[in-house]
Amino acid sequence: MDSYSIMVRPHVTEKTMNLIDKNNEIAFVVLRESNKKEIRKAFKQMFEEEIESVNTHINSKGLKIAFIKLSEEGKAEDIAVRMGVF
Repeated sequence: MDSYSIMVRPHVTEKTMNLIDKNNEIAFVVLRESNKKEIRKAFKQMFEEEIESVNTHINSKGLKIAFIKLSEEGKAEDIAVRMGVF
């Protein structure tokens, strides 16, 4: 599967903005059929950053949200700026 088809768009809410600052974590809406290994691989391929963990959940609207925690070297804020979130 293509990386750009797995990572649909950034998930931007007040909660996810706080996660960027406090936990070095960034959230994406991802393809519902994708698993954590595919999400990890797609993120690494797109942003060339090391990942500590990937957590997913499906919200009440049926969207699958992936919370990607970056390693100490990576900065979620830098990625958010590159995507134009800030």
